[in-house]
Amino acid sequence: MVWGVLEEMRIRSLGVIDDAVVELSPGFTAVTGETGAGKTMVVTSLGLLLGGRADPALVRIGAASAVVEGRIALPPGSPAALRAEEAGAELDEGALLVTRTVSAEGRSRAHLGGRAVPVGLLAELADELVAVHGQTDQQGLLKPARQRGALDRYAGAAVSVPLAAYTEAYRRLRAVTAELEEITTRARERAQEADLLRFGLGEIEAVEPRPGEDTELAAEAERLGHAEALASAAALAHAALVGDPEDPESVDATTLVAGAGRALEAVRAHDPALAALADRMGEISILLSDVAGELAGYADDLDADPLRLAAVEERRAALAQLTRKYGDSVAAVLAWAEESAARLGELEGDDERIGELTAERDRLRDELSVLAQRLTDARTEAADRFAGAVTAELASLAMPHARVSFDIRQTESVDEASGVEVNGRNVAYGPTGADEVELLLAPHPGAPPRPIAKGASGGELSRVMLAVEVVFAGVDPVPTYLFDEVDAGVGGKAAVEIGRRLAKLARTAQVVVVTHLPQVAAFADRQLLVEKTNDGSVTRSGVTVLEGEERVRELSRMLAGQEDSETARAHAEELLATARADL
Repeated sequence: MVWGVLEEMRIRSLGVIDDAVVELSPGFTAVTGETGAGKTMVVTSLGLLLGGRADPALVRIGAASAVVEGRIALPPGSPAALRAEEAGAELDEGALLVTRTVSAEGRSRAHLGGRAVPVGLLAELADELVAVHGQTDQQGLLKPARQRGALDRYAGAAVSVPLAAYTEAYRRLRAVTAELEEITTRARERAQEADLLRFGLGEIEAVEPRPGEDTELAAEAERLGHAEALASAAALAHAALVGDPEDPESVDATTLVAGAGRALEAVRAHDPALAALADRMGEISILLSDVAGELAGYADDLDADPLRLAAVEERRAALAQLTRKYGDSVAAVLAWAEESAARLGELEGDDERIGELTAERDRLRDELSVLAQRLTDARTEAADRFAGAVTAELASLAMPHARVSFDIRQTESVDEASGVEVNGRNVAYGPTGADEVELLLAPHPGAPPRPIAKGASGGELSRVMLAVEVVFAGVDPVPTYLFDEVDAGVGGKAAVEIGRRLAKLARTAQVVVVTHLPQVAAFADRQLLVEKTNDGSVTRSGVTVLEGEERVRELSRMLAGQEDSETARAHAEELLATARADL
């Protein structure tokens, strides 16, 4: 068993496919068929297994849902196997079963090893298992950002390590610059805020409120406002307890309780119960004496000074003015003062903060300058090796005189504040550095190198993409490569060379190619034919493995459009013989 490859797919109700099984070779599998037969659905199905976007339009008309099932061989302990097991998936004899279902309403579900999982998990596994390349990927290769990404991927740690440091410094610089801009542009607003805070703190400082002072003053005002009534009540109570000195015949509570106590004391020895009552009567007598003494002291200490009452009310009015502005109570006013003092410290420290931020910004710019140059140097070194390797591959793809190179340049910033100093120039910088990377192609001697978006034909672009992927296979391989019409715009000798190169790539990885060229299909270890039935659908028997005579007939059809043409058959047999001899 070859580990890490897709062994089989079953496709149901997807596009023109009703129900079909696709058996793939561990080496090179070519998928062929008439235009519109459903070859692209093979690519689409694999895309769904790899977590691609689910489009309800893919569901076959009349079906409730489309289902794609795949069986992928995985080595025990591999990152993909461990990640699947973490999600609760189980391997079936060393293979992982993957299922993706798309309903006609647009709902999508994914299962991994019999366990429902998020679709995003399939995409995670896909990054380690499969490299998919189709016509849209060719268009993506025309974008400078994709070209820079390809170069960085090829360079490996030489770029990724300084790039990680650069990205962090760039993120911090953006944050520092934004804070600095916010402080300087809002200087007037912040000055107005500081003035308001100073005024409020000045008012509070002038009053100097104490915690709990408002409660204490409210109680004192209540007492002073009723001083006469309180003094009269205390005097009457005192007289009731100890008697009125001006009325010798008055009866007071202390005298009565004392008489009761003496009566009980005379006979307490005869009954313990009565002795206990005598003790309690003694306690009452002592309590009455204490209360009488406190009432006398209360009356003496009671301040009925109207000047003190006026002072209390004046203080309460000053506190009320603060609580109307800064809080519901003195405690809230003091809390506001504490917070405002801290905020005022921040605002008054703007000049100091601006100095700190400016220094940090300048330091980060210097750091970015060094890191940007490291990135440029690493990319330049990798670009020479990458371009040389791709050029060598193009020689094997019937482009012996083509030359690939990279143009790495830095664009100067028109805004000095947003640039970074690199070699004495103010260079514009972004999240990935200061470099603009563009892949150039000189297809023949004497031709000036031009961006591949302008200087490459469709067939040349297909071969450049294949050459890039072959180079990647040597430094960052994946188990499976899927190419959807990578041979578009190619024919003749160039097609033979593409087939030969794909076969070479298949010696170390699984390669699946959807192709319309017999020169490519002839090099495959296994050729699958996708064909429709009379009702316009592809059934289980509509994806067949071609061998012997059947394969010759399909290659003949691809060559001349006639399966039974003797000339086409001879050519097909010659292609197969050439491919076998080459392998």
